[in-house]
Amino acid sequence: MAAKRNLAVVDLGAESGRVFLASYDGTRLAIQEMHRFPNRAVSILGHLYWNVPTLWQEILQGLRQARMAAGELHSVGIDGWGVDYGLLDASGQLLGLPFHYRDTRTESMMQRVFARVSRETLYSRTGIQFLPFNTLYQLAAHYQQQPGLFAYIDRLLMVPDLFHYWLSGERVGEYTNATTTQMWSVPQKRWCPELLDTLGIPAHILPPVVEPGTNLGPLLPELAEELGAGVRVIAPATHDTGSAIAAIPANDAAGWAYVSSGTWSLVGLELPAPLLTSGLADAFTNEGGIFSTVRYLRNVMGLWLVQECRNTWARAGEDYSYEELVRLSQQSPAFGALLKPDEPAFLPPGDMPARIRRHLGEHGQPVPDTPGGIVRCILESLILRYRQVLEMASQASGTTLHTVHVVGGGAQNTLLNRWLTDATGLPVVAGPVEASTLGNALMQLVGLGELNSLAEVRSLARSVTQTQLFLPQPGERARWDDAYARFLAL
Repeated sequence: MAAKRNLAVVDLGAESGRVFLASYDGTRLAIQEMHRFPNRAVSILGHLYWNVPTLWQEILQGLRQARMAAGELHSVGIDGWGVDYGLLDASGQLLGLPFHYRDTRTESMMQRVFARVSRETLYSRTGIQFLPFNTLYQLAAHYQQQPGLFAYIDRLLMVPDLFHYWLSGERVGEYTNATTTQMWSVPQKRWCPELLDTLGIPAHILPPVVEPGTNLGPLLPELAEELGAGVRVIAPATHDTGSAIAAIPANDAAGWAYVSSGTWSLVGLELPAPLLTSGLADAFTNEGGIFSTVRYLRNVMGLWLVQECRNTWARAGEDYSYEELVRLSQQSPAFGALLKPDEPAFLPPGDMPARIRRHLGEHGQPVPDTPGGIVRCILESLILRYRQVLEMASQASGTTLHTVHVVGGGAQNTLLNRWLTDATGLPVVAGPVEASTLGNALMQLVGLGELNSLAEVRSLARSVTQTQLFLPQPGERARWDDAYARFLAL
């Protein structure tokens, strides 16, 4: 039997962070949670930031607990959300807290960038969906508001890369996360410094980029003393969606799609090469995946809509659990109201129920007056948007779909998975729930030399994942077809 490998897996989400201990004996991979902590944005003088010092302390606490439980750690790797970044000076010091992608400073910034660089040029070079919080627009807003700061910037690091730097001392970026920035050419696999030059932003701040599964070296001495001298820092697919897709228990045959479901929903296909043929109005993103694959997908607003409704109701003294909200939604009439979940008005935090009611009224939809009615409207609209994006991806790529894999938190939502199979007519395979965690661990094993190919990664993912299969129910497709026609007409 191979020597046992103990991996510390750090998975940072928009609402919470988690540290897991993954143990591999050459055949089996077992994962257990060590530490979970909230991730709360900080509002200061009208701007929204990530509290990275607190996140760092929580990460270290989780690593201590993992080391104590395992006795010995062999590696650590961090994944998290995309697009957000920290800025370092020449001495490696952080120049302020990283901005939160929901900060309002990027309002109208896309249009200002398009005045300097056309949409056609941006998409042909980067292959990335146009979203107002992409790093390119964030950085343009940052430069507009604090131009003097850029004289002191030596390096830009995405948030997981920042934590890897604090662990290892290596100031590098990782490929899957670099591709989310709209500053990276997926077709050419390089940064696009000419885009920054056009906007007057110094391109030297862009870091060298490494592939997922790269061994960045040992822990810094002050950390090795506490966590172990033999611990290697390994960059997994640091974009959490990249890690989640790495963990999909699919075979190598084409025809499977995915919905990575959480605060955001990422809906799409895994392709061998970028696909830049979609129209600009509905441009798909071509993000980098493991082993030179491409994640051809669209961002859909996701369960953020429910999360922010829940927060609003809690502030008013109505504290519902997610399970209660799903139950209340099932008691509400089907297909009463439908909304467009990707409306820009739904992006910022705030009173989400009021915005949803206003949106429905403006689009001639019935306006629900109960939490259950609002949540049913959200969930049904999300399912219809998933169907629309899957059909668009299938048509653009020429791929006939035979299965949809649902991974992430949505994999445990039986109602949504049943609706998705009925709405699409496709079998739905749900699981793993902690997909980013599993994918992170798999790519750490690549960095340790235990796995060597995409086929080996997927084979281990299949062997350790418990899934649930949902099949279309007779007679349900017609009801969803009627609702889909209404949805497309919005």
